[in-house]
Amino acid sequence: MRQTNARERLLVQEARAKARAEASQVAGGVAETVALQRGRGAAFEKPKPGRGGRETPYRRQAGLDWLARKGRISEAQKAAGLRYGEAFRIAQPMLSIGSTLEVQPGMGGAGLPLKALIDLAGRRQQAQAKLAMYRRRLGDQPDLVQACNLVCGRELTPREAGGGERDGIRVEAVLRVALDLLAAA
Repeated sequence: MRQTNARERLLVQEARAKARAEASQVAGGVAETVALQRGRGAAFEKPKPGRGGRETPYRRQAGLDWLARKGRISEAQKAAGLRYGEAFRIAQPMLSIGSTLEVQPGMGGAGLPLKALIDLAGRRQQAQAKLAMYRRRLGDQPDLVQACNLVCGRELTPREAGGGERDGIRVEAVLRVALDLLAAA
């Protein structure tokens, strides 16, 4: 009986040691990934530890959030950027055209009911119209549109969008002009 308890205790200790080693490897991998992404210009937020001192996950910051947190854009500029970003993301094609083999009566593409697919197409069409209006406000100027697409739509930081510090500063300057134009209208 004692030998069985000792064996169980050793098995539990071994399982805990394996779990600690695995957790350490995962934490090292996460730290490496975050460091690489930061090197490419991504911004991360590390919330304070939760209850019991448990590790909390990193949260990637969107470009507009990062700029607002740094005080580089106003609330009006951020709101204009959020509107542009929402229209950009909805206007992007999401569903691929399915094979004729997957068509079923009453179903649309990707297994959605036909009514839901039609509603989705309507929302996408409205978003495309809004996006076209926002781009006209920017004078359809390619640099302004591209900066908004990358930072507001794809939620990259200016440094990520520019591919480095120097070009990131340029993207940020162009973006602020674009957000001023969008906020003024």
